[in-house]
Amino acid sequence: MAKAAILEQPGNGLVIGEVELADPLPHEVLIDTKACGLCHSDLHFIDGAYPHALPCVPGHEAAGVVRAVGSEVRTVKPGDHVVTCLSAFCGHCEFCVTGRMALCLGGDTRRAPTDAPRITRAGSADTVNQMLNLSAFSEQMLIHEHACVAIDKDMPLDRAAVIGCAVTTGAGAIFNACKVVPGETVAVIGCGGVGLATVNAARIAGAGKVIAVDPLPEKRELAKVLGATHTVDALADNAVEEIVRISNGGVDHAIEAVGRQASADLAVKVLRRGGTATILGMMPLDCKVGLGAMDLLSGKKLQGAIMGMNHFPVDLPRLVDFYMRGLLDLDTIIAERIPLEAINEGFDKMRAGHSARSVVVFD
Repeated sequence: MAKAAILEQPGNGLVIGEVELADPLPHEVLIDTKACGLCHSDLHFIDGAYPHALPCVPGHEAAGVVRAVGSEVRTVKPGDHVVTCLSAFCGHCEFCVTGRMALCLGGDTRRAPTDAPRITRAGSADTVNQMLNLSAFSEQMLIHEHACVAIDKDMPLDRAAVIGCAVTTGAGAIFNACKVVPGETVAVIGCGGVGLATVNAARIAGAGKVIAVDPLPEKRELAKVLGATHTVDALADNAVEEIVRISNGGVDHAIEAVGRQASADLAVKVLRRGGTATILGMMPLDCKVGLGAMDLLSGKKLQGAIMGMNHFPVDLPRLVDFYMRGLLDLDTIIAERIPLEAINEGFDKMRAGHSARSVVVFD
């Protein structure tokens, strides 16, 4: 049995309970979860903005140690330290074979309806649904082998956990989706965990100016520590004009990292000719973002980038190496470490907007 945080009903928080995990199928991996970050994407499901089959166990930004593997697993072995990633890939669909693994719909990375469920309530056969291929707010995870990657065992697992989503999304946007060239100007709108990781990666990529845009002064200060050269209050009446002034006519890349209509619109407004706006945040489902006629005539571009368009089996070990070499600052991104029992309080802090990243640490 494993202790887990279960979503029973959106809007009512998470309930701590006991679950049982099935034995690994041939391509599955059983992992002892060591740490899991609280991500705003989880909050969308917990609060009901995005639908999901219930009950379920959220959580998708995790690291742990492999306990057991299925008979066909070749990528990891018991005892390996791993980071998980929600963008499980099949390896043979159109998206995978053209290098867009993050877009894989992964039909064969999930159990068929005729298979026994991965997770059930302790002492019963009642199914507890798996969320985003992982369900990491649990002492154990049972996942497809293509939803995790082995990392250096010297890497602290509480820091490794945030690489699984926030850093992969933010750094992936810089390195993969935007392909930032040294000297280009980058504006990052929203300085939570994903935005701060984006700022940090922009510094690593050699961006000429990195403009952090957020309404909270403490988050703007964190962004400076992580590499922002300038900061702007997102709610200031002259925010657009200030970003355009700092960047001498607009930015090459505006990256939205919070999931709000106003911030997405701001990203479009601050582009220079030929610039690209990249939306990372999970926006409300009725939101739309667009380019006007003059924007199009100016060669401006708008794109989404799910999970930073990562190639996580390659990207994650590299990000671990960046941390070990002192290039990637994960310590500043993590605001606090909490037990599973404090998870609802952690999400309350996220709703208030005053912390960077809370990480659940399992004994």
